[in-house]
Amino acid sequence: MTDLTDPIFHDVNAARAHLESVLWPDGPVCPHCGEFDNVRKLKGKSHRPGLHQCNSCRGHFTVTVGTVLERSKIPLNKWVLAFHLVSSSKKGISAHQLHRMLGVTYKTAWFMAHRIREAMRELNPGPLGGEGKTVEADETVIGGKEKNKHKSKRNPKNIGAVGKEIAFSLVERGGHVRSFHVPAVNAKTLRPILVTQVSRKSVLMTDDAGQYRVIGPEFARHETVNHGIAEYVRGEAHSNTIEGYFSILKRGITGVYHHVSQQHLKRYLGEFDFRYNHRSALGVDDHERRNAALAGIKGKRLTYRRTDEATYA
Repeated sequence: MTDLTDPIFHDVNAARAHLESVLWPDGPVCPHCGEFDNVRKLKGKSHRPGLHQCNSCRGHFTVTVGTVLERSKIPLNKWVLAFHLVSSSKKGISAHQLHRMLGVTYKTAWFMAHRIREAMRELNPGPLGGEGKTVEADETVIGGKEKNKHKSKRNPKNIGAVGKEIAFSLVERGGHVRSFHVPAVNAKTLRPILVTQVSRKSVLMTDDAGQYRVIGPEFARHETVNHGIAEYVRGEAHSNTIEGYFSILKRGITGVYHHVSQQHLKRYLGEFDFRYNHRSALGVDDHERRNAALAGIKGKRLTYRRTDEATYA
């Protein structure tokens, strides 16, 4: 259970101490040169709270330098609370809700949410699956029907059809998920993702779509179910795990965010992936999930211009 009266959500100094304990479990580390032995905290009256000096490179720094929080004017306690709210809300939390709860402008809350998603982004992940493990692969579509959109938002070449973006996900049974925004569903698009993100020693589970029949032989074993004839489970062959993930993703986007733009879909997929990969079924509680998100701020920067222009690697 979360205690929202915890000082880290209300006191800047308590929030800073908590952030330092997460990022510097063995003591402060200079973000400029990597020094950790020859670092001292500056406690003079003219020094701002949390300021440290590296006696090797003579650089000054706080715990936020070199992170997505660098140069932020938002109090650290509000940042910690925002991280907690986003990471503990199973289907996400809107920027409007953050704006109301944190007492910041909507524009600030929107930017905060994208910085948090950047912190949740996994860097250089290893392949999913492995010998004796099963990975399910499937795609889903995100977005509304063209006929339900305002006339100015419709695709003139596809009026009346389902104009949506495609999310392709890989789920290791009992493990992690990894999602991608793809332009099309075919072997040319999906194969590079599958062979780089999934160990070829894995058992691959998919539906009976043609693109998977082309890629499947590259893995230890490939089993399919034919949804076209209402076959959803055949022994160990099924894609129910990934369908369960998609249900959380779609309910979050439909019920919380309502609309996700094409250029930012990757960020939202990363957010839902993070919460799934740190879910309670894996023994992770809300506090640990929040701290895992906070730990991800290190070594990343995200300016408003970069966010607004939707640059995302």
